[in-house]
Amino acid sequence: MKNYNVIINKKIKPFNKIITVDSDKSISIRSLLIGAISQNISTIKNILKSEDVMDTIKCLQRLGVKIVKKKSAISVYGKGIGSLYAKENTELHFGNSGTLARLLIGLLSTTPNIKLKLTGDHSLNKRSMKKLITIMNKFGASFYPKKKYHFPLKIISSNMPIGIKYEAGVSAQLKSATIFAGLNSFGLTKILEREKSRDHTEKMLSHNKEVIKTNKILDTIEINGKKTLKPINVNVFGDPSSAAFFTALTILKKNSSLKILNVGLNPKRIGFYQLLKKHGAKIKFKNIRKKNGELSGDIIVKFSNLKPIKASKKYYVHSTDEYPILFIIAACTKGTSVFSGIKDLANKESNRIKEMQKILNQIGIKNNATKDRIKIYGKKLSDKNEKKVLVKNLGDHRICMSSFILAILTGARTKIKNFETVNTSSPSFLKIMRNIGAKFEIKK
Repeated sequence: MKNYNVIINKKIKPFNKIITVDSDKSISIRSLLIGAISQNISTIKNILKSEDVMDTIKCLQRLGVKIVKKKSAISVYGKGIGSLYAKENTELHFGNSGTLARLLIGLLSTTPNIKLKLTGDHSLNKRSMKKLITIMNKFGASFYPKKKYHFPLKIISSNMPIGIKYEAGVSAQLKSATIFAGLNSFGLTKILEREKSRDHTEKMLSHNKEVIKTNKILDTIEINGKKTLKPINVNVFGDPSSAAFFTALTILKKNSSLKILNVGLNPKRIGFYQLLKKHGAKIKFKNIRKKNGELSGDIIVKFSNLKPIKASKKYYVHSTDEYPILFIIAACTKGTSVFSGIKDLANKESNRIKEMQKILNQIGIKNNATKDRIKIYGKKLSDKNEKKVLVKNLGDHRICMSSFILAILTGARTKIKNFETVNTSSPSFLKIMRNIGAKFEIKK
């Protein structure tokens, strides 16, 4: 991945466009992992062609999975549960992807005879894996060095894993990792969902009635281990998190409107849109359809006069990825916005609370934060913005994208370093922005 910076010093003009955003990253990665442990051939259409997804394919190939790329689809030749294997001390490199790291470690922890080295890029290696390791220890997996919770690490799987009971929190990745570990464990793995995080994994496995059962009344998920998984056939829709940045731009740019085609509208993924609609955003979902338990449709957005945002902690679990752009929206909306229940933002690709504060400070937006809350004192930004903004190399795609939106709205001279990190989730971001009318310079 070649390094490059993006420089912006011009405002975008009003626009009225129809666009398609990059495919859903969560669905793409899960499709590959589930296909790899299912029987026979699984087919994935419209998969996201991003760095994180390519890293998933490379890791699975190192574990002996045959993956064939065709023009219209990817075929995954499933090896079955418990069949992934690589020679001792083979290194798996997760790149920038926390999703890949946590979910694949879930699979490997209960796969026999796994003794592998695990690592990621500079950003991922700074993220704590303590919660994941604690769960996988209960299944019998070991990680070395002991009491070290950051990559690089070594994993030794459990050869006799027993199902566990797990109380899930806001992290869908930890919940999914537990589901994956339970698939090859003896007996029952039972998950109690105190908070309802995204449920793509459960939906993708739901056609295996003997394997997984969800009880919405009791808020439980039960995984019956050591069963055979049927192959999957997935057509990946647009990523609602990628669409959020274009939605934010449209809401904040006067006389603008946008139609975003075929975006995932899973109720556990649209907290960003629900929160903005509650505060006056003109957002509509049209042409809604359902396939394999997943909703998708078109998002229609128009410029809106928003009220200051008050986001309680209940919104966090359904809009985790969108908080950096929510902070930008708050900065450009007159009045005091408050976001609560955000402490987990500190363990993303960067500490998103502190790093977003630095950007807001550079643009002249007053803010203050505690460990679990931030207040942003938004204002109408000046038509003649003489501010200069520098976004350092954080390895954080969401902060790069959010800074870009701020720059083309304000015209503040902005330099975003190492913008190539956006390719981990939204490789078409700059192409779509140029189509909408954004002016920027790429410096390699």
